[in-house]
Amino acid sequence: VIRCRAAVAWTPGKPLSVEEVEVAPPKAGEVRIKIVATGICHTDDHILKGSLPNVEFPVIPGHEGAGIVESIGQGVTSVKPGDKVIPLCLPQCGECSFCQNPESNCCQKSHFSEPQNLLPDKTSRFSCKGKQIHHFLWVSTFAEYTVVPEYAVAKIDAAAPLDKVCLFGCGFSTGYGAAINTAKVKPGSTCAVFGLGGVGLSVVMGCKAAGASRIIAVDINKDKFAKAKELGATDCVNPRDFKKPIQEVLTEMTGQGVDYSFEAIGHADTMIAALASCNMNTGVCVMVGVLDSEISIDPVLLLTGRTWKGTMLGGWKTRECIPKLVSSYLERKFNSDLLITHTLPFAKVNEGFELLRAGKSIRTVLLF
Repeated sequence: VIRCRAAVAWTPGKPLSVEEVEVAPPKAGEVRIKIVATGICHTDDHILKGSLPNVEFPVIPGHEGAGIVESIGQGVTSVKPGDKVIPLCLPQCGECSFCQNPESNCCQKSHFSEPQNLLPDKTSRFSCKGKQIHHFLWVSTFAEYTVVPEYAVAKIDAAAPLDKVCLFGCGFSTGYGAAINTAKVKPGSTCAVFGLGGVGLSVVMGCKAAGASRIIAVDINKDKFAKAKELGATDCVNPRDFKKPIQEVLTEMTGQGVDYSFEAIGHADTMIAALASCNMNTGVCVMVGVLDSEISIDPVLLLTGRTWKGTMLGGWKTRECIPKLVSSYLERKFNSDLLITHTLPFAKVNEGFELLRAGKSIRTVLLF
């Protein structure tokens, strides 16, 4: 058993508490990882607010991290101690019908099919003050050491800087893949991206990489426009500058609506606006943000031919594709480092969330 620091959410609505926790050794088919760096994602904030369903408290959040394998359980063959890895909040078991379908990446062992609050044997590897602590999406990267199933671990290049590629565990991969894999943005097309956080800006990077000729970045925080332009946005629009709905503004700017729109916020009204802002016949709207409520739409929006899609982790088959993305990063095919605006010691985790809520950070990386 390893004793180490972790940020525990004891109950919803309270700040995280940095505690000493016990982390049990890995059982058969499991891997224990020393987390080196972890990013703060909006999804973690949803946990703290208590707005994410099926999360059980007390819990160690965090799902965007990178580290080094400390030890392995019986039967583990794909990684060994000392390997650099990214723990995956979307597993790839390789055996279910979704994993075997080349067009699907949503493994049936993911939290949409069964909760990932405990490891597959329905026990936890974390305890604190004599109490069992729940895992989050099996990864719980807000702990110095964490235990995950082997099929939720991607081995990456030994040259990768863990304080930079931790973003590939969620934010960067999700946004970049939403453009490349889910929307399949075509060269010369027009795109609109709603929400310029870490995920939305990664969508901008994906649209640029795919050859979009016009990328319109939409956000009510104009402080994010300079970064959006640096990453490839051609236009930046603040909905508060207009009297009319933003979908009308975008339709007027482009003539008939954009070819592709992306919602990376998670609000019902911006989801509808994103859908309505793409071309009524051939437009594709991709839902990237985690929605905070139910949604009702006018079916005519879809009747004319628009496509409305969702994406999980950017459509990547995680164990296969995340290592390839890291290799592309090392080859300088894109610069995801530009998304990292703050780096803090792990003890300042709550400060990192304050920066996020205040709209002052794109991505804060915590270092152990």
